[in-house]
Amino acid sequence: MGRRNRKGRNITGIVIIDKPTGRSSNHVLQQVKRLFDAKKAGHTGALDPLATGVLPICLGEATKVSSYLLDADKRYHVTCQLGAVTDSGDADGKVLSTSDISDFSEQDIIALLPEFTGEQDQVPPMFSALKYQGQPLYKLARQGIEVERKSRRITIYDIQLLSITSDSFTLDVQCSKGSYIRTLVEDISHKLGSGGHVTMLRRIAAAGYQLEHAVTIEYLEELAESGLSALDDELSPTENALADWPSIYITDDMVDALRHGQTIKVNQDFDGDKVRLFDASKQFIGLGEMNEEGIVAPKRVFVLETA
Repeated sequence: MGRRNRKGRNITGIVIIDKPTGRSSNHVLQQVKRLFDAKKAGHTGALDPLATGVLPICLGEATKVSSYLLDADKRYHVTCQLGAVTDSGDADGKVLSTSDISDFSEQDIIALLPEFTGEQDQVPPMFSALKYQGQPLYKLARQGIEVERKSRRITIYDIQLLSITSDSFTLDVQCSKGSYIRTLVEDISHKLGSGGHVTMLRRIAAAGYQLEHAVTIEYLEELAESGLSALDDELSPTENALADWPSIYITDDMVDALRHGQTIKVNQDFDGDKVRLFDASKQFIGLGEMNEEGIVAPKRVFVLETA
């Protein structure tokens, strides 16, 4: 009997997961990798264990575009429970303090929201995956250790109030990469005169992918019973992840040059410095940077193999 190929398949594409609550993004990533029997896999920005929603997972050569997707804008629905502040900023954390909840109205919240939109500096929370001297901050936080964190420049493009109760409110937030919604919500809650924490966080869009594009792990597990080809039908082509980037079609000789790290010259109008590259058969082969003279330099070039 032949030995099973432990390396996995050379399958390339992106699957959009509707992450369930209570699981880490890495746990979901490993589940998807196992289901697809993929050699390589990576996600495009972690969600907190409490959070749900859009989690694009790149398989195979698609992992080469994951950093670009990580840089993309995101959109969330988030609910804040007033009256209690936790160490993690969400319901998974320990309560640090409680307070009476001041009376507030829809108009009170709406009037506050412009203060929190636009470019701003935000200090990342201790409960985050950012690293300090090689150690994830959340591991230090669980040991009761707090270290100084540098603020980071973020943009909150828009905040809309979706609903309120007597002790909570729910927002729709559109933001740039690196934005911590837990921190944003806690800051808003303090402005209302009562601290708060996140009880629901759902990412409804990331890198152009919407919640309606997402599938559950349970759905994939059911598909897996019909074989790998059924799962592969759920993969989105890698080039769709960067649909707003101009397309450049090149000859096989140019493809070889790019794969050897060389630049090429194309006869195409300049329409942006970041471009998607396709070979003569219209197969997506990677990403490049183009200048106004038509010189294209390779940034991420695929090496597509058979499974």
